[in-house]
Amino acid sequence: MSDELTPSRPIPIEHTKAADEGPVERYVFTPPIDIYETEEGLGLHADLPGVSVESLELQVQDNKLTLFGRVNDVIPEGAKILHQEYEIGDYLRSFILSDEVDHERINAKLTNGVLEVALPRAPKSEPRRIQVKTD
Repeated sequence: MSDELTPSRPIPIEHTKAADEGPVERYVFTPPIDIYETEEGLGLHADLPGVSVESLELQVQDNKLTLFGRVNDVIPEGAKILHQEYEIGDYLRSFILSDEVDHERINAKLTNGVLEVALPRAPKSEPRRIQVKTD
């Protein structure tokens, strides 16, 4: 089932607009992920350091699963940066889901910067007999 999820092309830089500011340039990173298969369906782990549950969006629309996590700057307001190696940015990743995934039962949890998403299999449809009528 390696074709269950197909990553789409990530956006390297995004322009966002804060409510009280003009346009702001923010980096958008592609988070590293692991995808695995179990008897129940698929699982996905994504590393999202610095993302909180409040700043994480996970949605499914038209067979596309999209995760977006916003990272807020940890440097106190008014502080002068003397040296900075940690780049602040957001995370964005999208996947195309197969019809075998039950979109209504997808669930997720975020623990210590790792997002775990469970993608359960949709139940197989049972054959049913269709009554044919005459006029």
